[in-house]
Amino acid sequence: MEKSDIINFSCLEKELQAALEADRKYQRENDAKFRALSQNVASYEEFSRNMLKEVLVVCFSAIFPLLLSAYEAPEDKEDIFGSRPCPAFLVFDTAAFIADMTVELPCHCKPEETHSVVWYYQKQIGSMNTKVLTDFEGTTVVESSKVGRGSDLHSRFSIRLFSLLIFRVQKADSGHYICGTASGEFFYGYDVDVQEVRQVLFPWNVKQRTQVQEAEPVRMKTEMFQVFTSYWSWTKCDRCDIQGEQTRVGLCYVKSIYLHLRYQHESGAAASCGSSAVPQQFGLSGSGYGAELEVRNCHTNCPPKPTTSPERRALLKFLEYDGQGVTIHYHNHPTDSDLVLTCPGAKPQYAVAWDKGSAPLYRSQYLEGLNKTSRVFIDTGHHLHFRPVCLEDKGSYFCWLQGELAAEIRLGVYLRLGRLRQISDPESVYALQVILACYIGITAMFFLTVLVRFIWQISKEDIFADINRT
Repeated sequence: MEKSDIINFSCLEKELQAALEADRKYQRENDAKFRALSQNVASYEEFSRNMLKEVLVVCFSAIFPLLLSAYEAPEDKEDIFGSRPCPAFLVFDTAAFIADMTVELPCHCKPEETHSVVWYYQKQIGSMNTKVLTDFEGTTVVESSKVGRGSDLHSRFSIRLFSLLIFRVQKADSGHYICGTASGEFFYGYDVDVQEVRQVLFPWNVKQRTQVQEAEPVRMKTEMFQVFTSYWSWTKCDRCDIQGEQTRVGLCYVKSIYLHLRYQHESGAAASCGSSAVPQQFGLSGSGYGAELEVRNCHTNCPPKPTTSPERRALLKFLEYDGQGVTIHYHNHPTDSDLVLTCPGAKPQYAVAWDKGSAPLYRSQYLEGLNKTSRVFIDTGHHLHFRPVCLEDKGSYFCWLQGELAAEIRLGVYLRLGRLRQISDPESVYALQVILACYIGITAMFFLTVLVRFIWQISKEDIFADINRT
């Protein structure tokens, strides 16, 4: 057999694979051409460009909200990286919030050569007790959904773009926050006053309050100062196409010409009631002044929904969107343990609402404090609480943000078998009480036995002594 008559099976296999690949490419292009004809485009190249644009737009619209939900940049963007000069003498901006909110304190000025900042906390200026708040140049990340109300400040803060974020701020977090460096340089400061909500006003009891129509109702007035309520603007309607709710916060403020000059006040000669700018001689510290929360009903229509192509809907479904720009989150949680749900991207001034399936969870029914025995409630910081989680809590929970659906949380509940007991569990507390009572009882019996034996020994010696005398 000659060399030319030898069959090269390797070359034949390569030619077969190339032919099959060419056939598949032809089928794809042929199908694409038919789709292009159905979309009334001039050429296949134009159709390819349109498909590429649509894929890029869909990917950007799907990924960009996820980035925003991970971090909401401050609205005043030009001031963050601007060349704002730092004051020669450290002064403090006064800021007031209500408890359970997530607050953001921007570091408005810093030298350009400073690439990382450290925040310092002092309850009172000049105090020896100073807390250093640092994320070690971004190596420490705090997950806001796992932050507890009673946890320490060190476990409830995060530094993002030089700004300090405090999750679920509490009244005990009131004080002075200073932006600086690890070497001891100080750039900017805040005097934060966190007020607890003392009164909640609904449409059925708002008429009971006097002077409700005033923009700033006066609480107390003397020759030296005046205490009044300063209201935020009403939020947007938190739902659309169905009945929703609007809220506004009223904070306690003091107006006086005797306020401390080191504290800057946005509203002129006024500062919040718990601010360090208020002289102690006014006697307002520990007076019980707090914030107010007012709730009213509202109704608004949803904006028209944009039409999406089948390819866009398929891609949104693949990226865990429901086709309306609503992100889908999954969470499994054991029974008999507490759970807090947070709406992604929520800010203190935003309107936030919760639904379980198609049933709205209105504040008029689920606000914290309305029912002392309520297991499911919404706090003033827009968090949804379960204390504890039960099997019937399983389902889909929808979060509304600024009147639009923002997220769907699919909650799964399971029975936890063989879990480790904690010292705070009711069963653990009961067991410790029983053990302690038994220990006290045994100890008492021991000392009683020793005392009886001692008395018997003394009596026995006295009896023998009397016998010997006789």
